[in-house]
Amino acid sequence: MSAVSDDARPLLAVNSIEVIYDHVILVLKGVSLRVPEGGIVALLGANGAGKSTTLKSISGLLRTERGNVTKGTIEFRGQPIHRKDPAEVVKRGIVQVMEGRHVFEHLTVEENLLTGGYTRKNGHSARADLELVYGYFPRLAERRQVRAGYVSGGEQQMVAIGRALMARPRLMLLDEPSMGLAPILVQEIFEIVSRMNREAGVAVLLAEQNATMALRFAQYGYVMENGRIVLDGDARTIGENEDIKEFYLGLSGVGQRKSYRDVKHYRRRKRWLS
Repeated sequence: MSAVSDDARPLLAVNSIEVIYDHVILVLKGVSLRVPEGGIVALLGANGAGKSTTLKSISGLLRTERGNVTKGTIEFRGQPIHRKDPAEVVKRGIVQVMEGRHVFEHLTVEENLLTGGYTRKNGHSARADLELVYGYFPRLAERRQVRAGYVSGGEQQMVAIGRALMARPRLMLLDEPSMGLAPILVQEIFEIVSRMNREAGVAVLLAEQNATMALRFAQYGYVMENGRIVLDGDARTIGENEDIKEFYLGLSGVGQRKSYRDVKHYRRRKRWLS
């Protein structure tokens, strides 16, 4: 499944966008990407590469941080959205799950989930969707009356994803869902996201530093570096290419993460010798 197929209109199209903060700081430089209907696309790169800024540009949250899309366009289902406020973007079917497991700590797990359906007028429908969320996250059903501030980090991440699902999105933007979680919980959450994608048809744009895990579940991937997309391809190509792992994902052949400085130095040396 290609995320950049030319024979069908993508669900999401980011077209050569430039993002500037505070009118002076250039953060994104000509970023383009595509997400197809029902697809999972990974946006990979080191911390500070521009992944979160890209997601906020799509969701409309960028302007809350004094950032603006100054060039290019963002289209969802063929319609421009880069000038829309976050509430309008949600109504159109895009929901972002922020980095850092943001939950309302003083509310119960169930109250947190119900806030995700705040645009819903039909209470019965919201309750049906709540049971759907509990079907994906049985652990949350057991903890439904516990305040969200007292559940584990993994459960808080489940709450954040479940709350986004309550809005019935066509596209979910996931920002670093593995951050700070034990490997077994990361595996569980990624498997649930994959199931949600298959069964509910929710497309996913996944920003992740954990490239190995992300590429196991995505069909297509983009790699960011210093605010640019430096390469893209199907997940298998990116995951199996040793040069890509070495120079763009910072992984050596034995799976050890190299320092960003070492990778950049080696890339410069390789170009000089060629």
